[in-house]
Amino acid sequence: MIPLAIPDLSGNESNYLQECIQTTFVSSVGPFVTKFEDMVASASGCLYSVATSAGTTGLHVALTAFGVSKNDLVILPTFTFIGSANSISHCGAEPWLMDIDLSSLTLNPEQLRIALKKQTVKSDKGLIHIPTGKRVAAVMPVHVLGIPADMDPIIQISKEFGLPIIADGAAALGAYYKGKSIGAVGSDLTVFSFNGNKTVTAGGGGAVSGNDEGLLNLVRHLTTTARISSDYDHDRVGFNYRLTNIQAAVGCAQLERLEKFVTAKRKIQKVYNENLLNIKGVSALPEPKYGQSASWFSGIIVDTNQLGPLKEIREKLRRLNIDARPFWKPIHKQLPYANASREDLSNTDKIWDKLLILPCSTNLTEDDQNTVIKAVQEVLC
Repeated sequence: MIPLAIPDLSGNESNYLQECIQTTFVSSVGPFVTKFEDMVASASGCLYSVATSAGTTGLHVALTAFGVSKNDLVILPTFTFIGSANSISHCGAEPWLMDIDLSSLTLNPEQLRIALKKQTVKSDKGLIHIPTGKRVAAVMPVHVLGIPADMDPIIQISKEFGLPIIADGAAALGAYYKGKSIGAVGSDLTVFSFNGNKTVTAGGGGAVSGNDEGLLNLVRHLTTTARISSDYDHDRVGFNYRLTNIQAAVGCAQLERLEKFVTAKRKIQKVYNENLLNIKGVSALPEPKYGQSASWFSGIIVDTNQLGPLKEIREKLRRLNIDARPFWKPIHKQLPYANASREDLSNTDKIWDKLLILPCSTNLTEDDQNTVIKAVQEVLC
């Protein structure tokens, strides 16, 4: 079976892990944690970064740092991993679901503008969502698949309405927007994930990046149980959201090869495009002209009306020893969010069940990719 996405651990991972063991720095304090944070900050184009236990916990603490709380609304594109929505719920808030632009699979700025203009009013309690009476607390654009959202209009709209931006960049480290690293494009905070299937992994974990030193200090304070003294005094309800030195050691070794990994990912997608887009009913994953995708996952968009249900296609590929997967089921189709506030989501409904994700490990060999291509051609032609 050619797997979907496995990590390349052929760099300094073993050496750094051995160093952790020899020095006994295996928990949440150690030199690799500091180094990891510095490397993430640099790679994301930010001044500061705070390591967290996961991407979802990073989003949770970022929202908390901005005061998102019970009965608030956070604007979120419905086409995202459920962890994005769960991070909002963990604050006691609710997502206000919006649609995507089909040219990028990311938050539709025009719908955002219209919804805020028609459905909100400014008051002494903040920006109020008229239909529910709830405070709109933040905007969370998602850089889906490592594809950058169109941030300039999102930033302009958010400023107009006084909303902070916490970007879900879980899969976007190594992406660029108008020539800038994805963390340097104007979000107040950008959150990354280092799960095992990400382009760069720490075996898990996340990071919150930004340029406001005070804000990042607050994020760090919250992730370390809000402790204020060695006598175990705490000044608020905090979280134990720390990354371990062992995880950071793996992450450092991976980050040393970030550019190489992203180049490999982008080449894999390019080869799939060159060999599969001539199949009737197959189209490419978008890459907007304003940016450069990190190409976390590679794949194709399948016209299921012409080529049949995606599940059947995946099962046929599995019988040929190809691990092909669907992509996320949108938030509005998830049971916990069935009653969430929402706008028209027709673009997401058109596309979400047509994405076929294909093997794209950073160390995928040319022979294995050719095997995948031949299998897809056999199934779809």
